Amino acid sequence: MTHQALIDLIGMIQVQRTESQTLELKAAHIGCPKRLYDTLSSFSNQDGGGILVFGISEQDSYGVVGVYDPQDLQKKVNEQCKQMVPPVRPVFTVVSFGEEIVVSAEIPGIDISERPCYYGGVGKTKGSYIRVGESDEPMSDYEIYSYEAFRKKYEDDIRVNERSDESVLDREAFTQYIERIKLQYPKLSRLPDADIYRHLNLVVQGKLTLVCTLLFSLYPQMFYPQYTINAMVVFGNERGIAAEDGARFLDNRRIEGTIQDMLAQSLNFLQKNMKVKTIIDKESGKRNDKPEYPVIALREALLNALIHRDYSIHTQGMPIEVIMYSNRIEIRNPGGLYGRLTVDDLGRVQPDARNPVLARALEFLGITENRYSGIPTMRHESKEAGLREPEFKNSRQEFLVTFYNARLEASPTESSDQERKILEFCRQPKSRDEIAHFLGFKSTRWAMSGFVSPLLKAGRLRMTLPDTPKSKNQKYYTA
Repeated sequence: MTHQALIDLIGMIQVQRTESQTLELKAAHIGCPKRLYDTLSSFSNQDGGGILVFGISEQDSYGVVGVYDPQDLQKKVNEQCKQMVPPVRPVFTVVSFGEEIVVSAEIPGIDISERPCYYGGVGKTKGSYIRVGESDEPMSDYEIYSYEAFRKKYEDDIRVNERSDESVLDREAFTQYIERIKLQYPKLSRLPDADIYRHLNLVVQGKLTLVCTLLFSLYPQMFYPQYTINAMVVFGNERGIAAEDGARFLDNRRIEGTIQDMLAQSLNFLQKNMKVKTIIDKESGKRNDKPEYPVIALREALLNALIHRDYSIHTQGMPIEVIMYSNRIEIRNPGGLYGRLTVDDLGRVQPDARNPVLARALEFLGITENRYSGIPTMRHESKEAGLREPEFKNSRQEFLVTFYNARLEASPTESSDQERKILEFCRQPKSRDEIAHFLGFKSTRWAMSGFVSPLLKAGRLRMTLPDTPKSKNQKYYTA
């Protein structure tokens, strides 16, 4: 950092009067702060590192109080840096600001293969920190593990399922897969079947690996109860909103089975619960059904979640979540982006593979291309559907994909097929139960929230008892 850059930074601090994700302030006018380890760790463990500025006091309204001795300060800060694992190499800058001296120490972010950086005096578990806003927070066991898993190339997708044996295999599906492998690689077929299973990381000494359990066992959840997809449709745009009768979900399902089963069932769940618009061509009169969300994009997001989620013991109790709100769909999978990959890199660089054996097996099954085309496909399909680009958010614990729908006002030539059916059905007044039964719903909640209420707001349906809208005798008719 140049002298002028540090002077400019001091001026900015006095205007903004706050610390930040990359900035920590220490007074140091009496002596060197004795415990910098937490900040040294958190800055080292984030891309871009951070800056410690000595000589500014938060307690004195962010005034410049100076440092007691710039030379001794640098020496003692460096001594603390040497106690970090790996050692931290600060870059110091010293400037005069008015009558005081201010010192900055730039702490570089270390490569992800060396993280976490921690204070050697207390060890990795207690000495590893992460920066959250202006605070240094202890790393969780999982955050520490996620760095180690990348550095040591842990292979969680092929860990042995000690409670299993070959009796739990779906023998037909497993045999078809092995035969497909043999056809593609004739030399491999010369080996005994037991050796093929072992070399493919499927069965080891009669025990199934995790990937084999997830793809070819009769019921994977007998071993891993939370390796599921929890799918739900909620009221409104936030969780916690309840219906008049207290119900919190319009639809709620725990999806189980093999990865192939969960992919198909979760996609069916979304298709069942999304609206479908029918567009009538003015010239030809032809009908074209347009789903609320692009199905191909949703499939890619679900598949990515199933392939790239963290399958370590640290996340074994965490299911994938698929949540449909009125304005968006969220797909959350345990474990953030793996390795050096960032959100900005998605779809643009070849990523490190967290579960390479699983990804390759699904490629052989014809379920995925395994060519890193999923993110570009999601973006392209959303654009083609006239929707905003999906959002991707990453943390050490979770990766989130959000799709937003396009809520266009219905017109005479473009309106929901269900809405037209309801308006036709309600030419004679109908009750809530009658409308729900007509639409094929066992409960009235989805019919009211998804269809009747919007039509009421639009003035296309009316109530027979408008002064008592919650009356059990209420009926609805076409305006």
